[in-house]
Amino acid sequence: MKGNKNMASMGSSGFLIIPWLLLAESAALFSAGVSSGKSTPAVFVFGDSILDTGNNNYLPTLSKCNFPPYGRNFPGGKPTGRFTDGKVISDLIAGDLGIKDLLPPYLDPNLGAQDLSTGVAFASGGCGFDPETIKTLMALSIPTQLILFQEYKDKLKANVGEQRSDDIINRSLYLLSSGNNDIGSTYFLTNRHLEYDMTSYAAFLATQASESLVELYKLGARKIGVFSTLVPGCVPQGRTVGGGGRERECAEDFNELARLYNGKLISEIEYLNDHLPGLKIVFVDLYGPLLGIIQDPQRYGFVDVKDGCCGTGELEFAVLCNQLSSTCINASNYIFWDSVHLTEKAYKILTSEIMKDINKLQNEIKC
Repeated sequence: MKGNKNMASMGSSGFLIIPWLLLAESAALFSAGVSSGKSTPAVFVFGDSILDTGNNNYLPTLSKCNFPPYGRNFPGGKPTGRFTDGKVISDLIAGDLGIKDLLPPYLDPNLGAQDLSTGVAFASGGCGFDPETIKTLMALSIPTQLILFQEYKDKLKANVGEQRSDDIINRSLYLLSSGNNDIGSTYFLTNRHLEYDMTSYAAFLATQASESLVELYKLGARKIGVFSTLVPGCVPQGRTVGGGGRERECAEDFNELARLYNGKLISEIEYLNDHLPGLKIVFVDLYGPLLGIIQDPQRYGFVDVKDGCCGTGELEFAVLCNQLSSTCINASNYIFWDSVHLTEKAYKILTSEIMKDINKLQNEIKC
């Protein structure tokens, strides 16, 4: 049962000196990221809300969460655009690698040189590989995220020079997560299920993922972790929309499509590893570990596996989970924060499970 809820004027000499001081500071900060001796100087993430750290704050989309109760357990208790009560996987991986505690969104206009030198997030909540998903949720598509990454590369090169920027780009870690919205929303809730059977749709998504990975490789990425989907039929929204009756059991057709996609994604990754020189891609399984948590919640200290902490916990997420929504007293009792996204506690458990895969990429590129 769900718990109780509460809820300039400047002189000419200054004009000349200050830009040069800023440029010198910027170059020194970028240099620090390269000369620190770390095998991975920066983290760059692409994809959906699992990795989005706030890019949607700056987009005309309803897929936002820069308001309470989101961020309730984030440092300072502030909403940042992360789709949970605290940190997301992007932050946790960057922290575990000793790079930085928080991974900022690239669209944040207040980014500094140190932010850029150690990695940023290009991910956008609501993103998918299916173009229809982007139309519905108005997120940054993967191709658009890659265009922004090229823009980032140009900024980096202008600050530190071509050789040093190439070194940062080639030795950094890249993470990609997508497919969740395609499966959990687009396929079953639009006409896509009339246009594709599940096998062909899974193949379509895997092909789109492969093409995105090739483009990322062309932009200089050499160490890439590709996330599986979550368990779409067992998130609260999946249970509500496609689950079994009043008990809201997991929607097995959602999960079957996810397994089909994840299997085809593994095949695409194996092909790319064999055919693109210098590339190392690792498949990062979230589906299996999350399903294990859902099936044995008591082992991890969870009480509720079917509902999100926010609102009724059955359908509310993004703008539907807002300041008027009641929330559970203790989010750590819940696997899910809203009807789609996990709590920080659940993300921490998942991150501890997948770091062995991430660490396989750590020393792939040595200089």
